[in-house]
Amino acid sequence: MQRFKTGEMIVDPGTQLLMEGAKAAQLYTVLSGMGIRYKTLENGRRQVIGFVMPGDFVGLQAGIMGEMCHSVEASTPMRLCVFNRSRVYELYQSQPERAYALTYLAAVEEHFLGDALATVGQRSASEKIAWSLARFYARAASLDLVTKNKCPLPFRQQDLADALGLSLVHTNKTLAKLKRDGIVVWTNGELEVHNLAELQKLSGIGDDTAAPRPLI
Repeated sequence: MQRFKTGEMIVDPGTQLLMEGAKAAQLYTVLSGMGIRYKTLENGRRQVIGFVMPGDFVGLQAGIMGEMCHSVEASTPMRLCVFNRSRVYELYQSQPERAYALTYLAAVEEHFLGDALATVGQRSASEKIAWSLARFYARAASLDLVTKNKCPLPFRQQDLADALGLSLVHTNKTLAKLKRDGIVVWTNGELEVHNLAELQKLSGIGDDTAAPRPLI
């Protein structure tokens, strides 16, 4: 793993870590900070397909398929562990346990995207937003990022709207209603959950606990 690793780097918010269509030479493990994954359509519109959190492995598409099928951008300052893309296959040859961990992470992402597609296609606006906040809160809890029912949520409402196929206005109104109902408050980059049971009920996912993920 030390041979696979080439170093660490720190990036500022707004930095493009990986670009859609690029043949990136490097892969990353996120050590701290958060970002977004997104695709850009021909007309310039953007679809957010996921949020990047500490422990995530970023760039596996480029490592296996040769180029990225989506872009990754830092939303906060991020510290990254850097790996050489050209040596991914060596893991599968000489480090089967590490290779299995990579495959597990890919399967987790596939499972999440299936849930996300079902949410975008079938849930109401309030259910969509509740689902996304409940998922994020559970993941933050698994990373020990929750303190007194609060966790960082350093994204824009527009990012959430783009991820869920909602307008910014509809997203804003739905978040305001969740606040009035005493369920959650999202402000100044922080999510505060006042009624977790009601948030889980509205999201349709019950008592959700994020499973620990292997760290590459």
